[in-house]
Amino acid sequence: MQLYSRSAGSGTPLVLLHAFPLSSAMWLAQREGLAPACQVITPDMRGFGGSPLGDDAPSLDVMADDVARLLDREGVERAVVGGQSMGGYVTMAFCRRHPDRLLGVVLADTKAAADPEPARHNRERIAEAVLRDGSAILVEEVLPPQLGATTKRSRPMVTGRVRGLVQSAPPAAVAWAQRAMAARPDSFDTLRGLKVPALVVVGDEDELSPPSEAEAMAGAVPDGRLVVIETAGHLSAMEQPEAFNRAVADFVRSVA
Repeated sequence: MQLYSRSAGSGTPLVLLHAFPLSSAMWLAQREGLAPACQVITPDMRGFGGSPLGDDAPSLDVMADDVARLLDREGVERAVVGGQSMGGYVTMAFCRRHPDRLLGVVLADTKAAADPEPARHNRERIAEAVLRDGSAILVEEVLPPQLGATTKRSRPMVTGRVRGLVQSAPPAAVAWAQRAMAARPDSFDTLRGLKVPALVVVGDEDELSPPSEAEAMAGAVPDGRLVVIETAGHLSAMEQPEAFNRAVADFVRSVA
């Protein structure tokens, strides 16, 4: 894992972990917009954004341990840790493996349930196709459901930016991440055991991780809070950055 950016802001450290198959570049609006409220740390996860993939077997636990080592390097004892989509899966693995490093948790457009068998098979199919043929399948199959209907209809700059990030994803990293996500466990017990507050964010047009799943996640956390962002899909941080930033800034201030 490579540190892509740490904002010049002061205050509570906030680690944001990017969605699949993007990179930390997705957090540009958060690095700028949240800097007055906290120190924003946005790493590239294994294989993405120029970060080395390494030789470890695919595992969210490996990615979570990368985050812990990053905090060590930055001299951060505890932080608010959060992520969108795949970044949320890594965050939940971090909650299991490093609970003493948490001040709070942000889970955006993600799921606590494990993949059912058809979804695991589909991840493997995409992993094999990417390694064989490149990013075409990502643009054709992975990209469309990531964006909400409103973004597809009226936010061409966001659509173009996401497409560019998807097309630049290295095939080996894509396959590794797909296999890591396919093997993830159910995380509802992890959420029920959280000793810190958690903010669950979801776009109201998210087809991949719909609001009903976000409600279940927020309800499982002893101090869980739910924010639904209007006219946003699975990438709410990019589709509606101002609303996303307001929700996260309010949450960070409340746990500081």
